[in-house]
Amino acid sequence: MSADLRIAAVLWDMDGTLVDTEPYWMVAEQELVASWGGVWTHEDGLQLVGQGLWESALVFQSRGVGLSEQEIIDALTDRVLEQIAEHVPWRPGARELLAEVRDAGIPTALVTMSIRRMADRIASALELELDGPAFDVVVAGDEVERPKPHPDPYLRAAELLAVDIRHCAAIEDSEPGVASAVASGATSFAVPFHVPLPPSPAYALLENGLEGIGLAELLSVHAARTSGGAR
Repeated sequence: MSADLRIAAVLWDMDGTLVDTEPYWMVAEQELVASWGGVWTHEDGLQLVGQGLWESALVFQSRGVGLSEQEIIDALTDRVLEQIAEHVPWRPGARELLAEVRDAGIPTALVTMSIRRMADRIASALELELDGPAFDVVVAGDEVERPKPHPDPYLRAAELLAVDIRHCAAIEDSEPGVASAVASGATSFAVPFHVPLPPSPAYALLENGLEGIGLAELLSVHAARTSGGAR
């Protein structure tokens, strides 16, 4: 395989892709809204999957939560971290694929809209699982001006890794996340979980998740895309 067809880095989303924290967020959201006399449903929570936290904070304010955006983000993050302390809900196949990528010497980045302290908590847990560093760089939601679905988070990860984003693979589970990855120019893999995603020539759809998916599959899709074939 020529150098142009190799993967320069694998860029990972966190919530819903590496870990199934979406139910934790929904618990935190329901409790927050209820504490201000409102009602927050499961369907309400699904509308925010993959969205930036600051945009989501505005939604909670519109539903009667009388806190600043930062206070809302801190309250939700604290509650999710409490639940993670009891159990880290890893997604099937994610740790195994990440370990294979790391063993192959391919750089990795965590690209999440969660804030840095949440990202660092998951990265630290992964280090214990993998018995070594999980990511070369972390891009968190409080470190980019424009969140997903804008391409900025993935472009920032490629910049920090000093690689061409067009030679990277990005793995996402949500519509805003996939839109961000595709817009960045990375070879994009969609692993829908809580919210379905339609087939599209813009990304490789892994409807059955990451279990059983290895580096060979990423390389094959990336090679086809880079050489002008279908994604």
